[in-house]
Amino acid sequence: MLKKFLRDESGLELSEYAVAAALISLVVIGAFTSVGEAVKNQIGNLAATIK
Repeated sequence: MLKKFLRDESGLELSEYAVAAALISLVVIGAFTSVGEAVKNQIGNLAATIK
């Protein structure tokens, strides 16, 4: 089954997989950056409240 899948040329080509992986990576990086900034702001607010 795996050999048949790897020989199948009707699906996406390697370059299309690479583009898809790059786009997914950009979305994930953007999401983690946003979450990181939100966490940083919340910790800053908490630290200011504690002082």
